[in-house]
Formats: sequence, structure tokens, C-alpha cells
Amino acid sequence: MSISTPVFVAALVALLGLLYFVFASFAFGAGYQPAPRAVVRRMLEFAEVGSADTVYDLGAGTGAIVFAAARGRGARVVAVEVEPIRVLILRLRRWFGGPRERVDIRWGNLFHLDFRPATVVVVFLWPEAMARLRPLLEDQLAGGARVVSHWHPVPGWTPTEVDPLTKVYLYRGVAARVGPSGPTPAA
Repeated sequence: MSISTPVFVAALVALLGLLYFVFASFAFGAGYQPAPRAVVRRMLEFAEVGSADTVYDLGAGTGAIVFAAARGRGARVVAVEVEPIRVLILRLRRWFGGPRERVDIRWGNLFHLDFRPATVVVVFLWPEAMARLRPLLEDQLAGGARVVSHWHPVPGWTPTEVDPLTKVYLYRGVAARVGPSGPTPAA
């Protein structure tokens, strides 16, 4: 039994597409690993996300956290993703499943964002990216903002709460305080 050329080509294209989807983000600085539902639920619970919040999901992937926060909790969500295929998936999910008016999708580098509107920042990034992100969050977040991280803690910060089962870390009050020696994180 032989495989026809169109079937072989289709299978090859599908395989290459899958490999791109999973591994291309390494070229952009982070791997793709969707957050399990239990982790998404815990992150949103820890941060006490509600309808008054503006949630920034950094490295939004295909939107597990984005749509849970917008649909399930009524929050306004800014989904930030650098990988173009996942941005397309996010836009399709927003178009066909909504809520369109509460989800803003941004294709670009999260290190060039203005975090001042955020009341909650959700991250599932590698330690190097967390270390680069930390000073931006310290400089820009308001005093009541919460940061929730999965798997990797934010270097140099002490979490307010930790769920060891899901490896979720909550940080409250991370806005910078400017003192004689410069900005330091508020405890």
C-alpha cells in the first residue's frame, strides 16, 4: 500500500505546521505550553480577578487565561503574544467566541508595553524573561496591582501566596517605591 502524493504532502505540511506551532516560539524567546485548566482557575482565583479589572496576559498563547478572565469573570483583558500563528488563533477565538468588546489582542514584544492600565498581570514565562520584566512592572504598576505567575517565581520578589500543587505564585503591591537608593519593590 503506497501513500499518494497529495496525502503525503498534506501530512508533511501538517507536521511542519505542528512543529512550527510548538517550537517557533523558542525563536521568539519562550516555548509554547498551554496552561492547564486547574492552573488557569487558580491564577484567576489568587488574583481575585473581577469585572473591574484590566488583566494583561503576557505570552497569551492561544488564550486559555484570556477567555477565562473575559468570559468567566467579566474582566477587560489585554492579550500579548509575539508569535503570529497564535495571534491569529487569538483573533479567531475572539471573533467567533467573544467577548470582542473586552479582549484586546496585541501582537508584539511584551517588553515594549505600558503596564500602567493593568490591575492584574498574568505570566507564564521563563526565568530570564521574568527577570527582564520585573523592573518594568515595578516602575509602572499601581500599588494595588497583582501579579500572578505560573511555574517560575519572579526573581527577587517574595510571593504573597503560593500554591505548591499548581505552582502558582501571587504578588500583591509590587509597585515601585522611590527612595534614596532608587526604586525598590513594595512588599
